[in-house]
Amino acid sequence: MSKTQELLKVVDHYGAHNYLPLPVVLNRAEGSRVWDVEGKSYLDFLSCYSALNFGHQNPRLTKALIQQAGKLALCSRAFHSEELCLFSKELADFVGLDQVLPMNSGAEAVETAVKIARKWGYVKRKVSGEANIIVFENNFHGRTITIVSFSTEPDYKAGFGPFTPGFKSVPFNSVADLEKAIDANTVGVLVEPVQAEAGILIPSKGFLKQVRELCTRKNVLLLMDEIQTGLGRTGRDFCFQHEGAKPDLLILGKSLGGGLLPISAVVGRKDVMDVIQPGQHGSTFGGNPLACAVAREALALLKDSGLSARSERLGAQAVEMLQAAKLPRVKEVRGLGALIGVELDTSSGGARKYCEKIAQEGVLCKETHTYVIRIAPPLTIEETDLRSGVETIIRVIRSFG
Repeated sequence: MSKTQELLKVVDHYGAHNYLPLPVVLNRAEGSRVWDVEGKSYLDFLSCYSALNFGHQNPRLTKALIQQAGKLALCSRAFHSEELCLFSKELADFVGLDQVLPMNSGAEAVETAVKIARKWGYVKRKVSGEANIIVFENNFHGRTITIVSFSTEPDYKAGFGPFTPGFKSVPFNSVADLEKAIDANTVGVLVEPVQAEAGILIPSKGFLKQVRELCTRKNVLLLMDEIQTGLGRTGRDFCFQHEGAKPDLLILGKSLGGGLLPISAVVGRKDVMDVIQPGQHGSTFGGNPLACAVAREALALLKDSGLSARSERLGAQAVEMLQAAKLPRVKEVRGLGALIGVELDTSSGGARKYCEKIAQEGVLCKETHTYVIRIAPPLTIEETDLRSGVETIIRVIRSFG
């Protein structure tokens, strides 16, 4: 029995079965490449769902981590830390908003934004009924009870009720349906600028701008979840910048931690953020000095390395290669920056077997929503590695006929 088989047997017995990973056991990584326990090398074309925009073990980020770990890793929010003070200013300035509330995971940040929006509705908007927030069909914002309460995916909800009220769902990419759903008790609209988990669904040009204008006109907060799309992934520092649709509350996570540890944040307007008062929200580890030090360096790296422009250029190359190949059983190739989806038609039998074969050939990507192969390499990937990985994906898709 190989070491891989031994470890898979161990995790099958002792680990909860809440994921269905590919049968690969990794133990080392550098840049855009990872190695399994057998010593086999792979190109990482998933980037931990965009948590690894800067690549694995980025030297600048690991240096920041090590230096801060030797100084101060954790202190209670009963005190201030230098790193949190500086991180808050630098992130707010980078986004172009006023204040920062740090948390740990993306789902925590979404929950935080929901709480802020509701409190703003009661305190500032003087909503008299029960506040509601409008979301979009096929959304993915996390796995907590409140978040799955407004999911439209049956598998995310089955067996987990009763659910949190206060949400209305409308079709993605429809401003008309959104406008109809807004009522006197609507306090916010929560949207992913690209629905990544749903299969890299990219809205029509102008959609985000129209949503922004509608929210402004109706005095409703725009909450934008850029946990997967932020920090260079779509060819801009933030996806909202494609249309100048700056939100009132921006939700960040994943690559904010530089691919090294978790940190998330809600960044917002001061007149919205100030509804949260001491004792009303918090987290033991939220905004810890270690995570803030890494996040500060991640922001600096993004600003001075040109990674957002690189993402736009390399992503366009990958999409062009995939589209030009005219692959069998491929319904559509779509992408924005280095966030790409290859949607297979129903005759393919689903994307899982394709991803398993692609992994055997040395490239790691993952299926989503049954028929979509999701491609999202680190933004630091060498151009030759990008082309090589895309060529492997093309070759495997062709092999299925």
